Amino acid sequence: MRVGVLAYEGCLAAEIFVFTDLLLIANRVADGAPADPFEVSVIAASGTPVVAAGGFSLGVQEGHHDIDHLVVPGFELVPSEDPATRLSLWDREIEFIRACEARGVRVSSVCVGAYLLGEAGLLDGRRCTTSWLYGADLASRYPGATVRTDSLIVQDDGVTTTAAFTAALDLATALVREHLGDKIARTTARITLAPENRTSQAPYILDSMLPAKHTQFADDVGRWLVERMAEPYDLDLLSSAFHLSTRTMLRKFKDETGESPRSYLQRARIRKAKRLSAAMKFCPETATKLPAGGHETCPVAVMGSARHDVVCLTGSDG
Repeated sequence: MRVGVLAYEGCLAAEIFVFTDLLLIANRVADGAPADPFEVSVIAASGTPVVAAGGFSLGVQEGHHDIDHLVVPGFELVPSEDPATRLSLWDREIEFIRACEARGVRVSSVCVGAYLLGEAGLLDGRRCTTSWLYGADLASRYPGATVRTDSLIVQDDGVTTTAAFTAALDLATALVREHLGDKIARTTARITLAPENRTSQAPYILDSMLPAKHTQFADDVGRWLVERMAEPYDLDLLSSAFHLSTRTMLRKFKDETGESPRSYLQRARIRKAKRLSAAMKFCPETATKLPAGGHETCPVAVMGSARHDVVCLTGSDG
């Protein structure tokens, strides 16, 4: 498979090299094949060297039209910055991405590289993800996309998007697993200490860094969910409590918060599990004592719910 990783001015070089180096090692693990399974090159739409974020100069290779898979790394971005300012600099790269997809090349992005895919029109009508820090902005900027902020990797009709930075490892491992099988993927991951089988970025989300969401409806629904945290999630019951249809509940809550009620509840459970876990570490003598009262305060119960939520985060939003 011929894989081209797109270098461009201001891109994050680490996301390029983490990805390419893991495929290089996978080629060595698959020793005995008549040829390297992955032919990897760093390419540029301009065909000339580029300067990555931090001032690092990146050389590029020829033959970027003969690829089967294009990978677009992210770029340096801070939450207070409007991505449009940077995106306006990359018209050539955006057109290159669009042309690759049009001729049947699979396209993947790492982190905020998803913005370039969005500008190229590749997110319209597709499910996608990006860094949790920018999920709400991506959804607002590209309303034709369905942004799954909790997901680590999302594949939809030839386009793959991932979470932030180290998710380049997960993307590379997934590619190895797809083309060389689970055994070589697992061996490569063990050699490189790459994470195996991560599916969610929810455990990494810091609510304090997310944009504040202040609407009475969203606050009321959030409070209702948290008060019933220990109970199974029931969309019908939630909708009935607010005298809405399930469809209207999902649409209204997502419009106001950028996520589904289920996702909100899952993150609330994970936050509480983290707090309880930290408290148990500080007070080891209480770690084996369960409260006599409510199920909702039981560390084992809450952390069990949180673990279940992490497993289920890539499922239905309903």
